Amino acid sequence: MNSREKEEYLREYQILKNQGKPFFPYAVVKDSAMAVITLGVIIALAIILGSGELQNKADPTTTTYTPRPEWYFFFLFELLRVIKPPSLVILATVGIPTLLLVAVLLLPFYDRNPERRPERRPIATTFGIAVIALMAYLTYLGAHAGAPDQIELKVAPAVRPGLVVANQSGCGACHKFGEAGNAGPGPNLTKVGGRLPRDAIARTLVNPTAPMPSYKALPPKKFNALVDFLASLR
Repeated sequence: MNSREKEEYLREYQILKNQGKPFFPYAVVKDSAMAVITLGVIIALAIILGSGELQNKADPTTTTYTPRPEWYFFFLFELLRVIKPPSLVILATVGIPTLLLVAVLLLPFYDRNPERRPERRPIATTFGIAVIALMAYLTYLGAHAGAPDQIELKVAPAVRPGLVVANQSGCGACHKFGEAGNAGPGPNLTKVGGRLPRDAIARTLVNPTAPMPSYKALPPKKFNALVDFLASLR
């Protein structure tokens, strides 16, 4: 911007400023009135519709409940699913989000282009769109992701019914199946079929070691499907 353009800008700015209205009380009263209306609508909706419950009431006896974060934390939730090693949890929850936040805050300092139109500021525009797109993509994945203890192994179609039974029975709450499930208190069952024969697996399901529950009450069809599935894991 040369001196002539600067003078024209200042002159036009002064003319528009003289034609405008003062911030106080005009803008203050306008914003205050809108805030009161918004608050009144929220209170009225809460009274008429009620707040309701976000989820079912807590049940301390269940082992299959999977807590989920609020929707605005889904991108962090998905980062934890992508970065699996426990030693890197701090990187997923603090490191990467902090680095992106600092990069966005420093954007005006390393992109000092005076243009205000987005298409004339390629660095800032590209970086901003990339961050928004990444967060949106991770949010979408996090919203549609299954439970962390849901078993998602690739198995033969013949034993897939047993995989369904294992998920319905909450086996992943105490056992590890590949990357899914929990590493305890039960052993890793990723390759249990290579360690135990089918009959031994069936006996363990009927007479397990505490705190594992017994599965002898399962219908025979489901029980056999579960045994077939576990025996196929090699």
